[in-house]
Amino acid sequence: MTSVFEETNLSRAIARVGLPAMLGQLTTLIYNMADTFFVSLTREPAMIAAVTLCTPILLIIMSIACVFGMGGSSIIARLLGEGRRESAGKVMNFCSYAMILAGTVTAVLGLLLLPLLAQLAGADADNLAYTCDYLRYIFLGAPVIMLSNGFVHLFRSAGLIRESTVGLILGNGVNIALDYLFILPLGWGAAGAAAATSLGFACSSVYYIGCMIRQSRRGNPLFPVSPRDFSPNWGIVSSVVTIGIPGALITVLMSVANIVLNNYIAIYGSNAVASYGIAYKIDMVPIMLSVGLSQGVTPLIGYCYGAGQKDRMGTAMCLSILYGVLLGAVFTAAFLLTAPYLAAIFLHEQTLVMQAGDFLKILCLSAPTLGVINMVTSYFQALGKAVHSLTITILRNAVLFVPAIILLNRLWGLTGVIAAQPVVEVLLMGISLALYARDQHSGQEVVQRAAHRIGHQHG
Repeated sequence: MTSVFEETNLSRAIARVGLPAMLGQLTTLIYNMADTFFVSLTREPAMIAAVTLCTPILLIIMSIACVFGMGGSSIIARLLGEGRRESAGKVMNFCSYAMILAGTVTAVLGLLLLPLLAQLAGADADNLAYTCDYLRYIFLGAPVIMLSNGFVHLFRSAGLIRESTVGLILGNGVNIALDYLFILPLGWGAAGAAAATSLGFACSSVYYIGCMIRQSRRGNPLFPVSPRDFSPNWGIVSSVVTIGIPGALITVLMSVANIVLNNYIAIYGSNAVASYGIAYKIDMVPIMLSVGLSQGVTPLIGYCYGAGQKDRMGTAMCLSILYGVLLGAVFTAAFLLTAPYLAAIFLHEQTLVMQAGDFLKILCLSAPTLGVINMVTSYFQALGKAVHSLTITILRNAVLFVPAIILLNRLWGLTGVIAAQPVVEVLLMGISLALYARDQHSGQEVVQRAAHRIGHQHG
């Protein structure tokens, strides 16, 4: 753990924490696209639309885990930077049991409200049955979905970066294998895709729990796994939740905004929803890689902050933003050149292929901006500045995105609805840079005032 966070070469340090996280996100994306690919082989647009409509709800479930995963990760990284390993272990224990409880409550409520949630997601008469089938198995797996997604962040903050990545790859590999089995030979359709997803997360959760037990038996104070060690106090709970909620709201509000987006696209029919679903899944490649980079670097930023290494932290931020922007630019160029060919992998009707290709060319324009937005948001989370990260989230998904969908739909119809994402992301990139610059300036002012007071006292 120390060798990773105290690596003298910052580019190498970013690679060591960022690349495994990016690989994990990439495997998650591959399983997600596998769902869509195998469902697309049924040649049923309504089923493809159902999987698209359910994605925001699955993301909301995963985001609840982020309250404890990302919130706990930020605190653990800073506590380790301060050398307080036992306190970090108490946070780890609380987050683990909190995720189990939250997953159980989500499963019960989701199954009770299943038809209502399907309709809120944008399901219509053509795809309502498929949407309910998918959501049923997702809610049944809610506890393991939360454990798996939360442990990814907690393990990274504890320095178990390899184990974090292995768990992700294991779960996603099982998911892809079961996708094929359930959807094609068994013919379960959308329900099979959801069942494969839940079982994949179950496998990764079992692996993570096994790793925790092994670390506990080795005497690692970061992993007290016994229920007897569950002794949360108000300080732990409030700190985790205060930092975790803004991180979770990033996904929740994004999902709500996507539900609004899906409802507007649904005005133009199931074929439009299916085309957008394919374009969005392909565009998720740079999105997920950017998220992986920022999430992987977050513990490094938090460790530097806790250890008082402000200059090192600033350099790590600049390099991470640069790498993220370059990565996004590469994908924008690639998608502009190959969009129809990529869409043809998932769709078979030429009209849908061309429509999805056009959608992808619009969506990919925002890829370079994600390197800035995601990294600045992660920076504020790492420092425990919940209000700042929450500000970016609310601006993106409530203040800017939903009004942009409504306005651009009136101006340019379906094309305008799709264009809402890149328009908003460009605006948000500028806002994120301004917030980061302001935070850096205020931090320098605090240091200068403190130095002035010390000099005055000694003078």
